[in-house]
Amino acid sequence: MLQHPGHIARVQGISVGHHTDSRRPTGCSVVLCPQGAVGGVDVRGAAPGTRETDLLAPSNLVQQVHGITLAGGSAWGLDAASGTVRWLEAQGAGLDIGVGRIPLVPAAVLFDVMLGDMTIRPDAAAGYAACQAATRERPAEGSVGAGAGAVVGKIFGFARAMKGGIGTASFTVDGVTVGALVACNALGDVYHPTTGELLAGARTADGAALLCARDALLRGDSPQTILAGSNTTIGVVATDAQITKPQAQRLATVAHDGLARAINPVHTMSDGDTLFALGTGQSGRTLGLMTLFTLAAEAVAVATARAILLAGAVEVPGQARLPCWSDGLRPAR
Repeated sequence: MLQHPGHIARVQGISVGHHTDSRRPTGCSVVLCPQGAVGGVDVRGAAPGTRETDLLAPSNLVQQVHGITLAGGSAWGLDAASGTVRWLEAQGAGLDIGVGRIPLVPAAVLFDVMLGDMTIRPDAAAGYAACQAATRERPAEGSVGAGAGAVVGKIFGFARAMKGGIGTASFTVDGVTVGALVACNALGDVYHPTTGELLAGARTADGAALLCARDALLRGDSPQTILAGSNTTIGVVATDAQITKPQAQRLATVAHDGLARAINPVHTMSDGDTLFALGTGQSGRTLGLMTLFTLAAEAVAVATARAILLAGAVEVPGQARLPCWSDGLRPAR
């Protein structure tokens, strides 16, 4: 287990909340910054599901956003962001337009509708509930919120996959904190970012061991035909350093290095991998960009691994049981 990695809510100006649907494995998570934060985004996967990402371009007008929503439910889950907007408006947060305020809440979704009744997915009420639950305490991790229905290692078929989840981590240097929240629903396998140990992913045909998809592909094994967009790792990296909007964009870009350390393969044609960046500036301090970017990539890598280490197995009536890391599967010899 990765010990004492901190969490994203240690970033000043950030709170985090989850809503997990009890009817099937799905949910949403929110990262709130009601006082505003400069934002950036980098979409690396070829099959993304997103909302309000264009406003984050460094050359565009809006300079600050007020929250990020991560959700299951595929494209339907984007509706959860409407609930986040409504909750923030009730708190008086948002862009001042004279006659009121418009909370700006970019969002990204992952595909989890293969588990149970696909007509049950996060909506505006779920987004609102996640905001109501938001605190600055350590967020729950594993099979909760946007990670409730996450599944990893589907290259050789859904029935040979394993349970994914959501995880968080943070690091602090010279009074500046960088944290990440990552919901991992990757097509690929997930590795320990420090030891290189294979944690979860595609299993052997009998389901009893980890296959190691990379090795299988290198020796010429054929992957199963994969539904486009049925995978995705989404997340937020946040800092309380004082940064500019272009720097936030670069922070999101470099943070994907953390995904590449923990997931293989990553950024595929069937993944919609998307990372948002937030800079609250509330530490009142700056930090060299080399250090800042290093912390961001490390926080993302650790958060991704924790999403797997803390996930729980899932059993859906009429479907194969999907095991988790704690079931103790090891790579096949």
